[in-house]
Amino acid sequence: MSKSFLSNIALWKKILIGLILGVGVGAFLGADAEYIKPLGTLFINAIKMLIVPLVFCSLVVGVTSMQDTKKMGRIGFKTIAIYMFTTAVAISIGLGIGTILEPGAGLNMVATSEVVAKDAPSLVDTVLAMVPKNPVGALAAGNILQIIVFALGLGIALTLIGEKGKPVVRVFESFAEAMYKLTEIVMSFAPIGVFALSAWVAGKYGLDILLPLAKVIAAVYIGCILHVLFVCGGLVGIVAKLNPVRYFKGITDAQMVAFTTTSSSGTLPVSMRCAHEKMGVSRGISSFTLPLGATINMDGTALYQGVCALFIAQAFGVDLSSADYVTIVLTATLASIGTAGVPGAGLIMLSLVLSTVGLPMEGLAIIAGIDRILDMARTTVNVSGDLMVSVLIGKSENELNESVYNGVESIASDLAPSKANA
Repeated sequence: MSKSFLSNIALWKKILIGLILGVGVGAFLGADAEYIKPLGTLFINAIKMLIVPLVFCSLVVGVTSMQDTKKMGRIGFKTIAIYMFTTAVAISIGLGIGTILEPGAGLNMVATSEVVAKDAPSLVDTVLAMVPKNPVGALAAGNILQIIVFALGLGIALTLIGEKGKPVVRVFESFAEAMYKLTEIVMSFAPIGVFALSAWVAGKYGLDILLPLAKVIAAVYIGCILHVLFVCGGLVGIVAKLNPVRYFKGITDAQMVAFTTTSSSGTLPVSMRCAHEKMGVSRGISSFTLPLGATINMDGTALYQGVCALFIAQAFGVDLSSADYVTIVLTATLASIGTAGVPGAGLIMLSLVLSTVGLPMEGLAIIAGIDRILDMARTTVNVSGDLMVSVLIGKSENELNESVYNGVESIASDLAPSKANA
């Protein structure tokens, strides 16, 4: 009876229950919550296990399913353009929130030493690093950007050779289906993993570190909520002319996993499942847009940088000019390309932004103390943006099943590819 009852509860509700229970247990146990963390680590490791084969196979299948290199170029251009636009909007929201709330005002901190940030890689170096010298090495190292480039190239080649490539394509299709099923199995353990992770975060950080910096945390979370509601939801409603409420409902599972794992790449298997099963986006579109988004779309991270840059400027009494604001927007937007969707990447990007406008690098030490808390919000926004773009592209390419999106139809739990498009 209890098993039947649990099976009827939606996954996101189970994850939410695990999150709430974890926070309660972590607050009660304090530092001893560290002993629960291995369960969460095991879940994260299982998710990471899926990333490389899932990204590689799904991208190859996604490209070959298009059967048209011009179509792939069109979709790629639209996808990147939307990602760059929303990233610029996100950091603008962060700067606006930071200006209004002034989280660093009155702290009167003084920089005691000058910390020199590492030089950002040049555009040439960034482009050269995208192409793997050894594809097998890129797969082994988990270099997502290089894996994407190689998978795109292989998919295009298999499409161009026609009939000769179909046996290989079928192998990748079978492999991709196996990965979708394995994702389903791993996700059944998500509530346990989320419980352990949230207990560890609550036990380790508690209120001691949250209260003094509550204004910074509040500013980032307010900005993230505004971005998801009005930018992501607004684009779905205005551009795609779809019900935004259905979009928010469809992305809940992915948001929960993103919030607790703080990894866009780690949430990718769940995002792909949500896009296809909950919102009716075709496998071809979601297999292309979502891995790309997990690599270059950093809406939440850009927003966080806007708030934190202003917090550090206000805390150290540094006045920023209009040109500095523009520089922050451009730097954060361009830096988002190729930034790995892994925990902690935001601090690396923030150091680049701070050094560009001459803000004290010591401010990183303050932000680092609450980075995990902020990372949870910004990763959720990153993933929400990925799924929003997937819906927009699916709609524009007539590869979104609106009956599935609106909840009229459902896709089989075996994750078989749907041939029906709206």
